[in-house]
Amino acid sequence: MLVFSNTSLQLSLINPGNPRALYFSDDLYLGYVPGGKIEVATIDAQLGAVFYIFDIPRSDSRVIVERARRCMNCHANEDTLQVPGLSVKSVAPGPGGGSLDTFHPGQSGHTQPLAERFGGWYVTGTGRFDKHWGNRMGRLYQGELSATPLEPGTQFSFARYPVATSDLLAHLLHEHQVGGINRLIRAQYRFRELRHQNQGALPKNLPPDLETELADLLGYLLFAQEASLPQSGVPGDPAFRQAFARNRKSIGGHSLKDLDLQTRLLRFRCSYLVHTPFFDGLDQDLRRRILQDLDRALEPSTQRSLSAEKTNAAARHLSDEEAAVIRTILRATVPGFPNGNLKAD
Repeated sequence: MLVFSNTSLQLSLINPGNPRALYFSDDLYLGYVPGGKIEVATIDAQLGAVFYIFDIPRSDSRVIVERARRCMNCHANEDTLQVPGLSVKSVAPGPGGGSLDTFHPGQSGHTQPLAERFGGWYVTGTGRFDKHWGNRMGRLYQGELSATPLEPGTQFSFARYPVATSDLLAHLLHEHQVGGINRLIRAQYRFRELRHQNQGALPKNLPPDLETELADLLGYLLFAQEASLPQSGVPGDPAFRQAFARNRKSIGGHSLKDLDLQTRLLRFRCSYLVHTPFFDGLDQDLRRRILQDLDRALEPSTQRSLSAEKTNAAARHLSDEEAAVIRTILRATVPGFPNGNLKAD
């Protein structure tokens, strides 16, 4: 993906004619801007997002990697739920890449309306979908904000980058991951705080505000309130789709990484983040609670407890058939999932 709004420690280098590239896997992020340095963000279950920066290797000499503490200025604020996390901003960018306005500050993830996403980013592979803020330059005149088109590749050459795309599907999956990772890191920090306050143990009853956060996390993992995809669907770059599916875990041919791309992002709406080492490294009581909540939420509608209102609400958008497939996948592929005695493919 390519971003041309002024972001990262290297903001002086980033503009519409020299965008910053971002490459990512399920839990590793790498940034590159021509003429600058390599930036890396890893997701640590105990610390949250950890940032590094180093010069682009030019010879066989040893690479000196710096722990980039200044990144916390932007990666531990309201945009990351006040914990060390990831940030994806959508802005109305000015001609030099500076922000004229910001959409939905302090919020991230797949629930944000598409019409206000991708501002300050180049987006390719959109098909007929153009109702978004990607590929646009903002202009503020007499208090009115307007936008003009900015076609990817007209102000820079794709040849300067390893991949000649900034694919819409990559943007959508990246935003889902950021929203999920930040919520999980936030819950991890809350559990650690509780242990510190209670001599290493958790209280019998969690604080009401934490219960609310866990309900929000559960709904997010199950794609409750996911913004609908454009009516034309999302094509998805074939090379990216292949790379994304490379580490899929499945049973009966079904996987949490199976894409839908017609009306929603995933065919089986449960986040594949539960398959990451980051998720496995969470506080074990927190991880157990999340898996138990998922199990209860995915019960057949006729068996759901009337007392578990918040858990039931998280899966209300799922049919019994979809919920059953998700539950089967989790039982076969996630260690510690209740009744997880099924064998994966």
